Amino acid sequence: MDDGTMRMAADGAAGAAAVTAAKVQSPQRWRPAPSGPLGRRLGAALATVCLVLVTWVLPGAGGPALAADNPQLLPDHPTPVIDLAKALTDGERGALESELEDFEATSGWKLRVLTQYERTPGLAVKGFWDLDERSLLLVADPRGGNLLNFNVGEALFALMPRTFWVELQTRYGNQFYVRDHGEDGSILSAIHAVKGCLAIGGCQVVPGLPQEQWILTLCTSILGGLIVGFAAFPRQEGRRVEWTWVLLLSPLWVILFVALGMGPIITRTHDVLPLLRNVLGFLGAAVLAYLIAQKTLGGVRLEGKGEG
Repeated sequence: MDDGTMRMAADGAAGAAAVTAAKVQSPQRWRPAPSGPLGRRLGAALATVCLVLVTWVLPGAGGPALAADNPQLLPDHPTPVIDLAKALTDGERGALESELEDFEATSGWKLRVLTQYERTPGLAVKGFWDLDERSLLLVADPRGGNLLNFNVGEALFALMPRTFWVELQTRYGNQFYVRDHGEDGSILSAIHAVKGCLAIGGCQVVPGLPQEQWILTLCTSILGGLIVGFAAFPRQEGRRVEWTWVLLLSPLWVILFVALGMGPIITRTHDVLPLLRNVLGFLGAAVLAYLIAQKTLGGVRLEGKGEG
């Protein structure tokens, strides 16, 4: 065999070896798994998310949106109340307009009310009413979880802190209050609460004690009395009251009775009747717990001595 033949054979062997090595070392091509019901569901969900994002990002993709500035909905005459949602009756709206105008003339505070549902003037009300740091805008919109929203001027925060506005919203704007008193009752109650606080120079909490809040204070007072009663039961003979245990547990029952049972009443109303009821509930629960401990723990102690 000559040199040319041997060289061709060597080249052929090297080529075959390279092809074989390539077949062994190269990874297999990825093939998509057949899509089942889960894959189709994930694809549909992804398509839905993309459609929602496109609707939000592209203007006009999902139909007409609420206008951010729609002055066409504003009245053609000055008024402190714009009732687009028709939450107030004609008589209530007229009386509220006169009330807010008189209050602004005497105090300088500008209180405004806007009710809306599907239509809203948006930012146009700021220029229409010339809202400033001494202004309060109450927006009543039933589409949210709470009916009431407030746009509060900086000067009002100096007299009524942010916690006041949160409490005002949750008390008069919650669904239960609106169901029992109507949207008009919710709006009027919130405005009258603000007016009353401004008339006295500000409030730290919303005036008035709702029935459900008083019941909560009564429950905490009774719970504090139960703790005192069980703590006061004597553990040793010759003692009538275990003052050591009463003092040890004082942080707990003082918080329940004084801070949670009496504090909300004192800060919200001058009526002494709820306060008297809570005091009687505290004392009655303490006596009852003391007697129960005497009948149960005292009987067990006497039985132990008899056996001894």
